[in-house]
Amino acid sequence: MRRVAIIGAGIGREHLAGYEALPERFDVVTICDLDLDRARDIAGDRPVTDDFAALLADPGIDVIDICLPPHLHFGMAMRALEAGKAVVCEKPLVGSLDEADQLIAKARETGGQLFPVFQYRYGTGAAQLTALIEAGLAGRCYAGSLETHWNRDAAYYAIDWRGTWAGEQGGALLGHAIHIHDLLPSVLGPVARIYAELATRVNAIETEDCAALTLRMESGAVVTSSVTLGAAEDMSRMRLMFEGFTVESDHAPYAPAAKPWRFTARAPRQQAEIDTVLAGLPEAKAGFEGFFEAMADALDGKPGREVTPGDGRAALELVTAAYHSAREGLPVALPLTSDHPLYGSWMPPG
Repeated sequence: MRRVAIIGAGIGREHLAGYEALPERFDVVTICDLDLDRARDIAGDRPVTDDFAALLADPGIDVIDICLPPHLHFGMAMRALEAGKAVVCEKPLVGSLDEADQLIAKARETGGQLFPVFQYRYGTGAAQLTALIEAGLAGRCYAGSLETHWNRDAAYYAIDWRGTWAGEQGGALLGHAIHIHDLLPSVLGPVARIYAELATRVNAIETEDCAALTLRMESGAVVTSSVTLGAAEDMSRMRLMFEGFTVESDHAPYAPAAKPWRFTARAPRQQAEIDTVLAGLPEAKAGFEGFFEAMADALDGKPGREVTPGDGRAALELVTAAYHSAREGLPVALPLTSDHPLYGSWMPPG
């Protein structure tokens, strides 16, 4: 049983529900927020506090879960690792590849464990795809498409840090599509090259709210990603064409892997082969519950399904490359190293 302090009562509400679904593995002991009334709103009978330093000094707290605006992630995560805590950090992990490498180095130095939050990976649909790949029924992936089509209006951006480079560190590419852009390489392996077009068309904000990306994977698969915050409804979808079948994810915006996915056989595979594998699979924990279950396994010395610091860096590497591509009007090859011009920051000049 690990004792958790959640820092931030916004998305922290969803994290709390994930922990509460695993009562034999986690005990959330406090909610920390500068707005104590907001903390009390989700805390139930738990104590609340606005004293982050006191939580770091408390030997009874094992896990610090950071659910704060993006510009606060780096400093808070560094302090938590230095205090000997396991750290959960919402997306985006930090604001640059340089900060990501510093945070990873700090985790190694302290022996700490760091878990970037990417809950899209978990659920029955993703488990189905993994099982079919492991059964040898997928073959090569030829091509695919991703869609992050959400609706975010002026009311969403009424919170002062949203829609700003200083507060959010980026736009729809960083704050919304980053989840599905993590899910894709978790299935297909690394991205080798990206070309990006970014635009601000929906709201009067500093950062992008529309994007069109072309990705070439190291495997050779070609994938497009369409991103907008100007849709009529919230939808996230992944569609991949393999040698053996075509798969389409569920469309739920926050947990597209929670429900079963649709698999359609492509000759020479037969639908019965696919259906036989799927029929034998148990239901998998989805979203934050699945994420925290995998994290608990890793903390117990049984790693393999957790989101790693390297995964968090890879997501930021894709963001960095996309911003660079959009500004230069050219495709950008990955991986990116410390000599890349946006390694220290992808913030726009000036």
